[in-house]
Amino acid sequence: MNEMITKRNDLLAKKIISGLESRNMSGYYAKTKEEALKLALELIHKGSSIAMGGAMSAHEIGLVDALKTSDYNFIDRDAAEDKRAAMLAAYDADIFLSSANAMTEDGVLINIDGNSNRVSAICQGPKKVVFIVGMNKVCPDVDSALKRARNVAAPINAQRFGLSTPCAKTGSCMDCKSPDTICCQFLMTRYSRHEGRIHVILVNDSLGF
Repeated sequence: MNEMITKRNDLLAKKIISGLESRNMSGYYAKTKEEALKLALELIHKGSSIAMGGAMSAHEIGLVDALKTSDYNFIDRDAAEDKRAAMLAAYDADIFLSSANAMTEDGVLINIDGNSNRVSAICQGPKKVVFIVGMNKVCPDVDSALKRARNVAAPINAQRFGLSTPCAKTGSCMDCKSPDTICCQFLMTRYSRHEGRIHVILVNDSLGF
């Protein structure tokens, strides 16, 4: 990554981590994907039960492959015969992996969900939630973070899933009520009541959508 961008990210990450700490959440900064993977595995004990939402960022740093091939109980909803049972098992998991559609410079996490299994598990259930967030998802404030989630993340995800939504066709949010919409639930995580539950690994890279 460009040296000037890295320097900017290094400085901004300190501000974000301070914001997370003020919200009773833990923040970490990794300068590379490899460092992010190492940090994530330090937060996930061997033998833990692990579930996840559709976190492309966790795949991109190699975390999902590492969890599937070592001494962990990875709940793979995509491979499960009963996907509903796999999603329900996530609420009792030791660890829930996620990313964010966007986050603010002062530590507020923004997520949009269609089935709502991801945002509901972030709110309650799993003992620990570990976010993998590329610095490309950081926005100045809540308003810009919501706009990013709706106009960048949602259209790309709708295209990825082959959905017939206006945003998949136009590339930007049309505030639709399409049967295919993935913008059913909006979650703003601004504080964690439970200390030690939410952990955010910021990565000096462009990850996810």
